[in-house]
Amino acid sequence: MTFCIAMKIEAGLVGIADTAITTGFEKITAKKYSIFERDGHSMFVMTSGLRSARDKALTYFEEVIESEDEEFDKLYKAVNAFATQVRRVASEDKAPLEESGLPFNLNCIIGGQLEKDKEHKLYLLYPQGNWVEVSQGTPYYVIGESAYGKPLLDRALRFDTDMSTALKIGVLAFDATRKAATDVGYPIDVVWYLKDSFKIHTHRYKGEDLRPVAQWWQERLRKSIDELPSDWIELAMQPRKQNVTPLK
Repeated sequence: MTFCIAMKIEAGLVGIADTAITTGFEKITAKKYSIFERDGHSMFVMTSGLRSARDKALTYFEEVIESEDEEFDKLYKAVNAFATQVRRVASEDKAPLEESGLPFNLNCIIGGQLEKDKEHKLYLLYPQGNWVEVSQGTPYYVIGESAYGKPLLDRALRFDTDMSTALKIGVLAFDATRKAATDVGYPIDVVWYLKDSFKIHTHRYKGEDLRPVAQWWQERLRKSIDELPSDWIELAMQPRKQNVTPLK
């Protein structure tokens, strides 16, 4: 399984992708994001699903970028071009994959900014090739294991959150997922983009790099539970007379 998250905030984009891949009984580490960048053109692609479908779609898209990159002046045009390649892979591989019991489940997050975009953009691309754009009301997308980190994201992340705080929230969402899903794990790759900079930055964290953060958060959660107001609990804990009808 996979954990990939990208957050669109006022200051820019912040993304986190785990690197754990399970192939049969073997676990390996591999990058789950790709960057395409030149002057006035910065975008990244994060993926979850079958690795073979992902690699094939990216290979096809790289050829498109090499020949048609100048035509992409807004990010949605590049997203449409990538969607075409996803459909192409589906037309070639979906039927034989499903015959083997494997679903065609390639989901993608695409973020960045091209020269005619007024601001940075973030899209979620489905296996069918259709896409949706992130809104300020829910300024993030998660693909792969999405359930465990979502409560924290919904409570804490806002469009006006600063870059540093967004990264903290994303790391804690990953930590919650890592705790619950055995096939999501370190290292994690962080991708960030400052609005109008046309430059994407990356960094990889190992488990030992963020272990103090995870320990601090766990201790703080336990302490917060101890400090939670408890007057309301007395309503449930008070002994009460039960109306019992005696047997005749």
